[in-house]
Amino acid sequence: MSADADVLLIERVKRGDQKAFELLVVKYQRKIERLIGRMVRDQDLVQDIAQETFIRAYRALPQFRGESAFYTWLYRIAVNTAKKALAELRRDPLVSESALALAGDEDETSRVENELSDGETPEAVLASKEIAATVNAAIEALSEDLRQAITLREIEGLSYEEISDVMNCPIGTVRSRIFRAREAIAQRLRPLLDTREGKRW
Repeated sequence: MSADADVLLIERVKRGDQKAFELLVVKYQRKIERLIGRMVRDQDLVQDIAQETFIRAYRALPQFRGESAFYTWLYRIAVNTAKKALAELRRDPLVSESALALAGDEDETSRVENELSDGETPEAVLASKEIAATVNAAIEALSEDLRQAITLREIEGLSYEEISDVMNCPIGTVRSRIFRAREAIAQRLRPLLDTREGKRW
């Protein structure tokens, strides 16, 4: 389904076709959950926030003017919904602690393991796990704005223009945030990579 297909589906939704909205949900659900999962660690909460995102999008769809791509508009709703949920979590420290304790290292580590070939040594496997864990920890330690920018760029693959739209800030600010995020991650990785021929992330 292309962006043009999205436009046709949106027109159908505006005419009262709920099935058309279900198709949009099917198309973007995984992406939205992945984005929220980078902001909120509790898997149950991720699904709740994703559901709330789609409910809000459905209600707001009559106001959607097509000035940006549908998924960029949807990402913005997801980010705002997740931020609101995080603000509520911070007001409830017990919930916040348990949600933040469920760090997503498992996903990152298993993804790295899947990328390893059978011929790699245990040392190489351990090094890859260590790098993945360090990157993850570095991303977690970033401020919310930097984490969001680097996640949208490196994990979701959005363009600078799209990130600017989602984060509602100038492209220059997006570039600066991504640069600062990369520098912070590189700083965490340098001690590990210095022992591997001085490579830099």
